[in-house]
Amino acid sequence: MGYNIVLVEPEIHTNTGNIGRLSLASGSNLHLVKPFGFELSDSRLKRAGLDYWQHINLFIYDDLADFYAKNKGANMIYFSSQGEQTHWDAEFEDEQFLIFGKESKGLPQEVIDQNKEHTYKIPLYSDHVRSINLANAVSIVVYEGLKSLR
Repeated sequence: MGYNIVLVEPEIHTNTGNIGRLSLASGSNLHLVKPFGFELSDSRLKRAGLDYWQHINLFIYDDLADFYAKNKGANMIYFSSQGEQTHWDAEFEDEQFLIFGKESKGLPQEVIDQNKEHTYKIPLYSDHVRSINLANAVSIVVYEGLKSLR
């Protein structure tokens, strides 16, 4: 039981490190789509992932086209503040690909437009917040999904 956590163009090393640790804890794989806003050798990335980084099932792609080509036909759902449905509406399935965008801009607009019916948001209850930190958002979604698979 687990997921395929996909980070499209992650920018912040500590978020990626924390999500790496989460992927291992949840029995999930971690997929990173370039370009990155940091080097994979960055000590801060490793520090955030602690000594777990070497155990993570990690897949790296040159760009979104490479990711889609290598995972053709996979069951994918997307997460964006632009989603019309909430993550509570998502139908989670084992080994599903959970796709998240970069910290500053989220997913590319064309990805959202092409997958509108499979794009979900985490609801926000304050007008003073645009979005939730990426590592927190991934945690919320992964564990909500694991709950539904029990």
